[in-house]
Amino acid sequence: MRNGFSFRRMGAILIKEFVQMRRDRFTFSIMVMVPVMQLILFGFAINTDPKALPTAVHVADNGVYARSILAALKNSNYFDIRAEAATPEDGTQMLDEGDISFLVTIPANFTRDLVRGDSPQLLIEADATDPVAAANALAAVTALGTQALRDDLVGPLASRATKPAFTTVVHRLYNPEGITQYNIVPGLIGVILTMTMVMVTAMAMTRERERGTLENLLAMPSHPLEVMLGKIIPYVLVGYIQVTLVLLGARFIFDVPMVGSLVLLIGAIGVFIAANLALGFLFSTVAKTQLQAMQMTVFFLLPSILLSGFMFPFRGMPTWAQWLGEILPNTHFLRVVRGILLKGNGPADIWANIWPLFVFLLVIGTLAMLRYRRTLD
Repeated sequence: MRNGFSFRRMGAILIKEFVQMRRDRFTFSIMVMVPVMQLILFGFAINTDPKALPTAVHVADNGVYARSILAALKNSNYFDIRAEAATPEDGTQMLDEGDISFLVTIPANFTRDLVRGDSPQLLIEADATDPVAAANALAAVTALGTQALRDDLVGPLASRATKPAFTTVVHRLYNPEGITQYNIVPGLIGVILTMTMVMVTAMAMTRERERGTLENLLAMPSHPLEVMLGKIIPYVLVGYIQVTLVLLGARFIFDVPMVGSLVLLIGAIGVFIAANLALGFLFSTVAKTQLQAMQMTVFFLLPSILLSGFMFPFRGMPTWAQWLGEILPNTHFLRVVRGILLKGNGPADIWANIWPLFVFLLVIGTLAMLRYRRTLD
């Protein structure tokens, strides 16, 4: 018959748990590192008001007022002029490929029309696939231009300095209405695949270890590559089923436009799925339990969401955070899926973000095979 509550028994159990925690140092380190990483990412990397956004200009008027506007843009915190497009088509190509966020066009006869008393137009084309990233910068354009011309509008033109001397025309490309779902729903494909593909593969091997069936697998005369492919190929089919469901929901529930080739998208998704499955297999060679495998998955999933541009503007993060984000496959996949669905990008447009996925797959797959081979000893 059990007695009442005992502090002695409770203390024995408490000591036992501390001993177990000391033995499982890997799990304890993950528990400590995740809050620290959250603090750093949220505190330093996340910024909903991005500055220094990459911008290209097409200047068809070399007058004094056009040069003043261009100088104001260069001095602005919001715009980082990185290129001068020879033609409007060149600038549009930069927008399609994601090299720039804005294209500012100063048309021909801008100075002449302004001196005559007309209201010339300043054209700004913005990549609105991420409405949050473009909103504040666009709001600052008119004020910048008006302030830039204040010192130039003197003499007979002084009366025009009290009001905007030109008209700002804004074209929000790819998502003109700024609908958030057009940005979020395609990005969910990458987040869902990252979470499920890494987790199920990481837990597959650790589950066999916990059930005692890993010894049978290790006893087989199989090459590490054979084991890895045999483990991840079934989940490729599962990944495509998930993608199909998300795409159907995106089209018929959220009415997300699908401008580009779905065949090209399916091919890019295959590379992304393989990269995540290889990472999950690598995790399974490190983790000893399913709990550790899940913790490692969460540890990887958090930066994949925060540093990839899914939740917050990628270019709003500090440089060091962008470098970390460039390592993550989800960063490149988000650019690919949004580029194909919203911009209609072709193979040449997405190649700059496809080859990093191949490199990630090659490196992680090689490490996974080497790690698995060492477990045969």
